[in-house]
Amino acid sequence: MSDRPVQVADRGGWWLAQALPHPALRPFLRSYDGYWETEIVPTRMRTLPTRTTVVIVNLGPPLYLEVPDTGVHGREYGSFVAGMHDGHGMYLSPGGQRGIQLDVTPLGAYTLLGVPMAQLTNAAVGLPDLLGRGARTLVERLAAAPSWGERFDILDGFLLRRLDAGPVPDPEVARAWRLLNGDLGVTVADIAADVGWSRKHLTNRFREQAGLPPKVMARVIRFRRAIGLLTGGAGFADAASACGYYDQAHLNREFRALSGCTPGELIGGQLEQQRVTTLAEPV
Repeated sequence: MSDRPVQVADRGGWWLAQALPHPALRPFLRSYDGYWETEIVPTRMRTLPTRTTVVIVNLGPPLYLEVPDTGVHGREYGSFVAGMHDGHGMYLSPGGQRGIQLDVTPLGAYTLLGVPMAQLTNAAVGLPDLLGRGARTLVERLAAAPSWGERFDILDGFLLRRLDAGPVPDPEVARAWRLLNGDLGVTVADIAADVGWSRKHLTNRFREQAGLPPKVMARVIRFRRAIGLLTGGAGFADAASACGYYDQAHLNREFRALSGCTPGELIGGQLEQQRVTTLAEPV
């Protein structure tokens, strides 16, 4: 029986069980998020670009993912990994979802998954297809575990073994990731000069290990910061200025490009739903 502290919250029609991962894993993911829906209601929700690679360990019915402009329309998934995206999509659920979501930093995913993240860019891949028999065994053990604390203990063991065996990102790529997250005004040229690489070499190595080129990653980071400000009550012009957009029109164009809708439509929909959605990074 696990003695791990687990926080359980009723989110209205579904429940969330959260706990901290092992300390060695915390640089790469903030929490284990177990979820289960108490109502069988079909759902269709928008997915957005995030700063993380999303891993879904599905313990319930399958999901159906749609990715615009890729030819992927309603493909069925059990447990899967969604790589870094620079556009939106949709997922459809028959209701009664149950599983665990991991929001992993791109470089953490590079180590824990053991593959170049460029292979997963704008894609979702079945967890067993990516990790093999070990992933199937993991899902079976998690489904059979009698409590969320024990499920999270199982995840600790699985991920710690992969952490020990996985590839380590280049120090220059890790430095570039920190710079992108710390300074909205930093340019690819600034980062290349800081790490001592050419812009082309930086772009190629960063995309291989993080999943997106640094310039595109900067757009996604700025987009997520703008969502955070807008959902917190900031006005559109203030959010545009704070996040480094030229003006509100620039903010609107970027939201349409990355989310497929206007800022008002996106934020209005999020506030109306008042829920953490699968594949949608908490803001």
